[in-house]
Amino acid sequence: MLTTRHGVRPLGPPDLDAFLALAGRDAVVNVFVDYRARTTTLEPRWLGGEVWGRFEDGELVAACHVGANLVPVQASVDDARAFAERALTRGRTVSTIVGPQEAVQAFWNSVSRGWGTPREIRWNQPHLAISTTPQVTPDPLVRRTTRQDMDELYPACVAMYTEEVGISPEYGGGAELYRARVTQLVNRGWSFARFDEGRLVFKAEVACSSPYAAQVQGVWVPEDRRGEGLAAAGMAAVVDLVRREVAPVVSLYVNDWNAPARRAYEKVGFRETARFATVMF
Repeated sequence: MLTTRHGVRPLGPPDLDAFLALAGRDAVVNVFVDYRARTTTLEPRWLGGEVWGRFEDGELVAACHVGANLVPVQASVDDARAFAERALTRGRTVSTIVGPQEAVQAFWNSVSRGWGTPREIRWNQPHLAISTTPQVTPDPLVRRTTRQDMDELYPACVAMYTEEVGISPEYGGGAELYRARVTQLVNRGWSFARFDEGRLVFKAEVACSSPYAAQVQGVWVPEDRRGEGLAAAGMAAVVDLVRREVAPVVSLYVNDWNAPARRAYEKVGFRETARFATVMF
């Protein structure tokens, strides 16, 4: 049953094929929601939230992932406003709104008065992708991490997250959950790093993947080792490993003001394919 006059309702396992077809219209941009759908079959108890769909004449035309992250999927401005109308009836339960810039902006403009003041808004985040051999020589010392690396890896992950987001992932008692997340990525073979004499000097992780793409997160070099080319060579190695063993396209999104990171990604061969925006609470 449709629950609003805009044809928006929660999706479930019977909608999985239609949702994957929708996400597949831009499989690289939509890799996060594709991954979430495949790993949960859109079952709310596994999602830890809901996925809403908007229908026209019985066809799924847009969707919205509503968990810790709220992510519009193939949503026009009108779709985003329809999802915002539903969101306003239940109040804010998400910590982040993230996704294609136009849809995020339309959604936020519709809910901003009822959802309170965000901690930060980042309107211009280039979404980058590479589907070819890297243009710089991959660092041969970059490898998958293991549990034996956690004494170096975990503090680096905390440092990266704190620098990127502006708040420690351990804040408010979150250390155990965050350590579990880092361990999960290591166990999946989705965590990569270079160590010099036992010290971590580069790291990156795959956040999510689908048969079509993998999204990289957490790229980090210690402050005293920046400017040496570790990020470009390290990312070239990650691209090679991921494209060979995880997915054919590697993507990520970056803050527009992070000029050193953008230069490193450009050297590797990443190219902008879209613009993202993030609203953080």
